[in-house]
Amino acid sequence: MLRTDQILSTIEMLHAEHLDVRAVTLALNIEDCAAPNADHLCRKLYSKITSRASRLVEVCDQVGSKYGIPVINKRLAISPASTVLAGHGRAAALQVAQTLDEAAAKCGVDFVGGFTALVQKGISQGDQVVIDSLPQVLSQTKKVCASVNVATRRAGINMDAVRRMGEVIVETAAATADQKGFGCAKLVVFANIPEDNPFMAGAYMGAGEPEATVNIGVSGPGVVCSALRRRLERGDPVTLGDLAEEIKITSFRVTRVGELIGREVAAELGLAFGIVDLSLAPTPQIGDSVGEILKTLGIENIGAPGSTAAVAMLNDAVKKGGLFASSSVGGLSGAFIPVSEDSALADAVAQHHLSLEKLEAMTSVCSVGLDMVLIPGDTSAETIAAIIADEMAIGVINDKTTACRLIPVPGAK
Repeated sequence: MLRTDQILSTIEMLHAEHLDVRAVTLALNIEDCAAPNADHLCRKLYSKITSRASRLVEVCDQVGSKYGIPVINKRLAISPASTVLAGHGRAAALQVAQTLDEAAAKCGVDFVGGFTALVQKGISQGDQVVIDSLPQVLSQTKKVCASVNVATRRAGINMDAVRRMGEVIVETAAATADQKGFGCAKLVVFANIPEDNPFMAGAYMGAGEPEATVNIGVSGPGVVCSALRRRLERGDPVTLGDLAEEIKITSFRVTRVGELIGREVAAELGLAFGIVDLSLAPTPQIGDSVGEILKTLGIENIGAPGSTAAVAMLNDAVKKGGLFASSSVGGLSGAFIPVSEDSALADAVAQHHLSLEKLEAMTSVCSVGLDMVLIPGDTSAETIAAIIADEMAIGVINDKTTACRLIPVPGAK
């Protein structure tokens, strides 16, 4: 039997604590769009996306209104573009990216991921085309997101690819200098990239997935933070174990909400439901911060001793609560610490409490890596490649997903 306090707690997290479905991502396999010339390829690609995704935004809005839970972002993810660009050149890659941009705009979706190359053991001709075209693609499209996987636990790190990605990031920042290097915010370098991630910029559809599937990304840093504060305000003695239990219970509720929305959207579209990704993904909005959770756990200044342990505890509790709630948990599922998207983390950096080295230590126990980190515009490609290599090493040795989304800001020091 449901208790009244449980019902009221769920209502509270919907209406006062920033709970939302952060992303509904429709994943599409585009391998059947391959063609001997770029024009034919783009026609097939545009037709497939616009026919499959034409109702995505409408259905998400309907389901969100029905349950009173907003779906913030509607997105697309395709199988790696490198698979259909083999045998083509950089001009074709740009044409494909522009077609993806046009199809996404036609369907009303926010972003399309999957301009992806998987190069952990070596770089094929199609992968090379994707990587070399990235500065041009990311500067001349609005909605296309790219990812490059340069390492896995079994294969190790492809250091040639790491070196090249350092150069690509510098070139992309220069190509989008008028937007303060924003093109780099749409590019992620991964180790152990998940094949069913609904979050941008790393979303793509992996091998072994169905023709089309719906993946859900649910976020709720504000919900977790409020639950912890309520527990502390009760005034009775509390241990770290008690706080971890509170995070698990909240994670359970949030995951159930996400799966409900996801399965309903998938059913309305007549597609398979894939996974629910329970990732605490902050936004710049006050009260929607992973950093605030760390402070509630007792970290006075983020970056101080104990910060890494607090992130580890949070990540572990989120994963355990989510796994108990659903058999369809996937993607990244954990705590994100994107510096420029989290007000508390950004403040910690501004006050010199949180250094890049300490942030790197925290990424060894969170669900992603060095995410949305702004660096001086004159940082060399070699230095960027070295930062990426360090982060990839953490992922490979610990058999976890890690990533780098580094943004050199032209003209900034």
